Amino acid sequence: MAKVTDENRQEFTEAVKPYQSKITAVLSKEKNVLNTINDGAPDSAYRKIMLSEDMIYVASLYIAENYLSLKILDVKNNDALNDARKMLYKAIIYLEELVTNYIDVPYADLAEKHDAIKNASVSDRFYLIRKLGLAINLLEIAFGDNSKWKWSFVELKGRYATVAKNFIDMRNAAKSYFNPSGDDYETTVLYIRLISKLLDSSASGYRDKYELSTRRIDDMRNGIKFLLARHKLCVALRDKVNAEEVKKKAEVWNDKMHADQKSGSSR
Repeated sequence: MAKVTDENRQEFTEAVKPYQSKITAVLSKEKNVLNTINDGAPDSAYRKIMLSEDMIYVASLYIAENYLSLKILDVKNNDALNDARKMLYKAIIYLEELVTNYIDVPYADLAEKHDAIKNASVSDRFYLIRKLGLAINLLEIAFGDNSKWKWSFVELKGRYATVAKNFIDMRNAAKSYFNPSGDDYETTVLYIRLISKLLDSSASGYRDKYELSTRRIDDMRNGIKFLLARHKLCVALRDKVNAEEVKKKAEVWNDKMHADQKSGSSR
């Protein structure tokens, strides 16, 4: 790594000024919205969707600052990456406030939540979820394989998978999924495929975190919850084969968890 000169530092400072200006403006806008938002107002839910989008945008600006740091200073900007991570958590939290953070929940229990955002189209929801997923992937790549945040990304991506699942109204999606002539058919199919992939990935992520890092039962339990959520999705899509396969897998994991608990308590 080359020595960072004063000229390099000055170049970097000038290069990030436009990004910092945009970040300051968006975060100021966020404060204003939060100060005026009324949870009982008809538009409050949609304003939280907007805030989630804004936080993804801010995260992308911080990630861009890191790339500038690598280009100009040949040094990773961990402060910018940590700020990006915080912004992505905020983006997820705004969505969790709308559709909950429940991993394994009956779709009927989310009906009231979806009624509050019924005017948000499937395509708009899918676009937002894809943007959020892209930002998370870019951040993980920027941190690198040996980052201290390696296992924390399991939680971040798990919460992302959860809001992605809860953000789509399965009452309508299950119908659109089987209606090739419908306007929302293609988007719904792609969205549901993404959800299936995310649920499987999060289940495996928590299982790996349990086996390779923490040995905490709640990590294994979360892995099982993601499998059960995947099972519910299969049932909603009338996919009996995969539903049975996922159910058996969850049972095997559950048996292992209880065996590990007994083994641990007997020591």
